[in-house]
Amino acid sequence: MPIRLDARADLQAITKRALSYSTADEARVVVRSTSTGQSRFAGGEITTSGSATDLTVTVVSTVGKRRASASTNVTDDASLKRTVELSERLAKLSPEDPELMPELGPQQYAAVKAFDAGTAGLAAEQRADAVSKLIAAARAADAAQDLFVAGYLEANTLHGTAVATSKGLFAFHESTDVSLSCTVRTPDGTGSGWAAGGAREWAQVDAAALGRRAAQKAVASRNPQAIEPGRYTVILEPQAVGDLVPLLMQAFNARTAEEGRSPFSKRGEGVPQGATMLGEKIADPRVTLFSDSEDPDLRGSPFEGDGLPTRRRVWIENGVLKNLAYSRYWAQKRGLPESVAGNGDGLKMLGGTQSLEELIAGTERGVLITHNFYIRFLDPRSASYTGLTRDGTFLVERGKITRSLKNFRWNESPLLMLNRIEAIGRAERIGAGQVMPSLKVRDFNFSSISEAV
Repeated sequence: MPIRLDARADLQAITKRALSYSTADEARVVVRSTSTGQSRFAGGEITTSGSATDLTVTVVSTVGKRRASASTNVTDDASLKRTVELSERLAKLSPEDPELMPELGPQQYAAVKAFDAGTAGLAAEQRADAVSKLIAAARAADAAQDLFVAGYLEANTLHGTAVATSKGLFAFHESTDVSLSCTVRTPDGTGSGWAAGGAREWAQVDAAALGRRAAQKAVASRNPQAIEPGRYTVILEPQAVGDLVPLLMQAFNARTAEEGRSPFSKRGEGVPQGATMLGEKIADPRVTLFSDSEDPDLRGSPFEGDGLPTRRRVWIENGVLKNLAYSRYWAQKRGLPESVAGNGDGLKMLGGTQSLEELIAGTERGVLITHNFYIRFLDPRSASYTGLTRDGTFLVERGKITRSLKNFRWNESPLLMLNRIEAIGRAERIGAGQVMPSLKVRDFNFSSISEAV
């Protein structure tokens, strides 16, 4: 079936046909249509370019307390019927699920406009033009250097999702988004810079500006020097904050908090079983973090995979833990209304008024971090992680960047980090559905030096 920009009627028709073949106690059909275009570049030229379209139908069948699913990307009647029958056979063979929740009936959804015609119409020629502008801007940033420029541009020109159940639920949402990242290296191999941007609207991505920024960082980061690892004041650029703060999302799980497996579990003598830190201060009073599909800077999906509406969820407000994330099962077990279940899509942390340059100017001595990579989980009870800085780590002294530094491995908890904030910069969109500010944080724990550029 061809994928069209106006896909609602087509996807709904597929769900109706699939549900008509169901003999299970309950059934859910999820149809996802996608259209993407990618351009990869290295050595100052495009190395690969391609596009793909796909349509996947997933049938979830429930028989008693047993549930299973089957998927196909062939949508003729025979294939849909075969997929439904397979999901039902698998359901009958599955063990009973004591936490299984019934499928949902009709729901009310917010109208979220996340589709942009400019992004949807982005063709290979336009991607190539953007890459050309990025490369030219990067090389012009230092004409004396034979800079190596590489990166990746991906445009989701259509992402349409439909969910329907045998109980009468139907949900549909379509969106677009685009992301562009680039790495620039100096010819001697000692300097590396990186920059990235993303949005739902292609017009909001400035390819040339990204190329210039990455090139400037590459040139400035040549011949890095080592300083002793330890605890330092750090200035985290918005992307570096975006590498860390979203890691907290799994810590907001209500079940793990109530079962004592979370940093938000209350512990100690005399503390009732299942007590959490809801309503208590857990971060600097300037920290407010929320998910909201309807926020104009986020514009996420108005429903989850089972059709449950997403809702605005303020996780931290003025430093206080305001909400935990409940599944439908856990909400029911705790005797709470189903409205407490479900999350908002996207993540936004409110910022301050200072620019990144002003944060640097106000720092006596510290380390500027461009972004992080190779982040790995350490301890769920303290929300601790380890990772590496990359592509532009600099020493700041008396309000100025004075030299480039060798990269560090760090061991840190994003939650504890939010308790050691000295200043919050302006918030920026770092990708579709994510807005983060720059932060100045004291006592950030660098555990060792990394020789990688």
